[in-house]
Amino acid sequence: MEEQDWLAQRFETHRTRLRAVAYRMLGSLSEAEDAVQEAWFRLSRSETSGIENLGGWLTTVVGRVCLDMLRSRTSRREEHLEEPQAARVSEPILGRDAGADPEHEALLADSVGLALLVVLEMLSPAERLAFVLHDMFGVPYEEIAPIVDRSPNAAKMLASRARHRVRGKATVPDADLTLQREVVDAFLAASRGGDFEALLNVLDPDAVLRADSAAVQAGAANEVRGAPAVADTFSGRARFARPALVNGAAGAVWAPGGRPRVVFGFKVTGGKIVEINLIADPARLRQLDLAVLDG
Repeated sequence: MEEQDWLAQRFETHRTRLRAVAYRMLGSLSEAEDAVQEAWFRLSRSETSGIENLGGWLTTVVGRVCLDMLRSRTSRREEHLEEPQAARVSEPILGRDAGADPEHEALLADSVGLALLVVLEMLSPAERLAFVLHDMFGVPYEEIAPIVDRSPNAAKMLASRARHRVRGKATVPDADLTLQREVVDAFLAASRGGDFEALLNVLDPDAVLRADSAAVQAGAANEVRGAPAVADTFSGRARFARPALVNGAAGAVWAPGGRPRVVFGFKVTGGKIVEINLIADPARLRQLDLAVLDG
């Protein structure tokens, strides 16, 4: 029993890092907690005398668990799409918990923003793992390779492709909140009125719409590219979306019954919308600084 307590104490010293790895891999706090708990179960059942680097061993285990979870999402998504619409994205969404774990707050206060998490979901599971472990946590390719069943050079290529895709999404948003709100308000008005030309007028020609896995499960497209396609997606819709501030930037929220179910994050550059991110993951929604702007 004493040995198990000692092992649990050692595990706790690695918990914050493991949760950070899992969160970046999965984009969901609840799933990240599940992955970390699974790592503990595996450690508690393992012969630990031969483990020289416990932190590295645990990171490898969490990486494999997350990889399996990411790969299983495709089948789960297909099952969700067969369910009635009312059954999807149905977990109640509450405001930020005043008593939230400070480690969670620190985790969400770092450089991983909403847009990056959505972009990461565009990567294949292997690309995402290689990029997250190497670029965000400095794990050598030699340690990543066996997790993704590839050579170190192949793991390096996975991370390189992911890095290129992530950096290719980088744009500098307009800092003027008033301008942001004007553009987003114009977009919502055009969407509600089914004014296709007005939608095109506020969209950058290369505008992209992305949805997180929960929004995709609710029926949204994973990614829509180009102003005409994005305008067509929203034309005559978004009737119940309300203007909001999302982490201090202009956005919108769909909140039936006063409970946020989908948040629309907008990136406005040069007076045009270059990116729209749909966020429906319950755990992620709970962490947003969200303020509805109209009554």
